[in-house]
Amino acid sequence: MTFEPRTLLDTPLPPGRMITSEGSSDGNQILWLSDGPVAPGLWARIRAEHTRTGLWPLLLDCRDPGDSEFRPWASGELSPERMSSPGDHDPAELLAHWWRGYTTTDEVDDVLPPAERLAVTAPFGQRWPGLAPGRPTGPDPDKEAAEYAEFFASLRARVRLGLVPAASGADALAVAGWDGPANYDNDTAKFSTVLRTWEQRFGARVVAVGFDTLHLSIATPPTQTEDALLIAAEHFAFCPDNIWQGSRPHTLVSYAERLVDAHSWEFWWD
Repeated sequence: MTFEPRTLLDTPLPPGRMITSEGSSDGNQILWLSDGPVAPGLWARIRAEHTRTGLWPLLLDCRDPGDSEFRPWASGELSPERMSSPGDHDPAELLAHWWRGYTTTDEVDDVLPPAERLAVTAPFGQRWPGLAPGRPTGPDPDKEAAEYAEFFASLRARVRLGLVPAASGADALAVAGWDGPANYDNDTAKFSTVLRTWEQRFGARVVAVGFDTLHLSIATPPTQTEDALLIAAEHFAFCPDNIWQGSRPHTLVSYAERLVDAHSWEFWWD
């Protein structure tokens, strides 16, 4: 797949170039990357054209502020050839499968004693509670995403603009071949499957992506801890490091409290 964003967009683009994934055998170019930081308002203007152009904008970050290669984006450390399709998977089955794996206790290999490990995911323990119900319709998800994009870019002056031909932000991660969660599962399409249902249930929008981080805007967050607890369980299955290595105390309950009325979700895979 190769595309020319300047011929598709009405919005003028800054200098940039097409990126070829390092594992590509046919020169497949699935990402356009700006040469420099994102100008204010640019993400929102391009996002507003998505229905017509099919290009999803991403704010792209790298792990090290001093990284001249701007990994993994400018260096082409992307693996689109390895990804399946988000439509090949069921989000409920994926989350339940991951949950079982992360809550399984092994007295030989576990860093934590079994009782302490189960306490992390209390009150559910090893029992997968199922998907959280969707939230009622609220603010415009795209307006919320535009505001979050401006806020995110204001905090990270080095972020660049990426463009991916994809039906949604969820799909853009698999299309681009981003493999930030590879230490847990190297098929990003599975994570895109879950993101698709978050787009539907919570008005989530994929706004920014780093080397191994993901940043979403949320139009309809939970308003009560009871509802947030079920969403926290989904987050744990999706990205256990958010709880295992997040803010203390490392429990689902304390994490859920931080989700109440939060209009952005962030994930980090070690």
